Amino acid sequence: MVAIAGTVAPPGTDIIGVTAPRGVPMILTAHELAAAAPVVLEMGISEGANFDGIIVGAFGDPGLAALRERMAVPVVGIAEAAILEAAARGHRFGVATTTPALVDVIAARVRELGVADLYTGIRLTQGDPLTLVADPPGLVEALAEAVRQSISCDGAQAVIIGGGPLGRAAIALASRFTTPIIAPIPAAVRRLVHVVS
Repeated sequence: MVAIAGTVAPPGTDIIGVTAPRGVPMILTAHELAAAAPVVLEMGISEGANFDGIIVGAFGDPGLAALRERMAVPVVGIAEAAILEAAARGHRFGVATTTPALVDVIAARVRELGVADLYTGIRLTQGDPLTLVADPPGLVEALAEAVRQSISCDGAQAVIIGGGPLGRAAIALASRFTTPIIAPIPAAVRRLVHVVS
């Protein structure tokens, strides 16, 4: 995620990744997302004073609101940034992702951000998310099919690739479609740079 962020950040920007000291390797359920929130808050409080801004790198933005209340620096979530970027031009947008247990959480995030009228829904990959993520070419193909369904079946005019661990696949898919593919990590960096500037 740090490497992807570095391709978008302005020259000379230092991007430091901080990994959660506990929790699951990939958030797959609403329970795991909720359990990540206090850990994100702890990390932000512990590390955040050393930075000009913070990006919460889990799709679903765990701990984002609490961190904003406690920090003096701007805090951006990758789901929030991707959703707002997708909706910015009035585009109808969908989400392609690997995590069926987070469908309701993602839909709730869209509603919280006030753009539910533009949301076409989620299209899911087939198979176990952890197995897919361990197979980058297979992940790209599975997400490509979900993107195609989002465009052709749901009428999406932009498609978000929903997940931090899907970041490289999101970049790879951007060149395959004429429909805008929103990669959440670059979207978050762009949003944070805009807020900080």
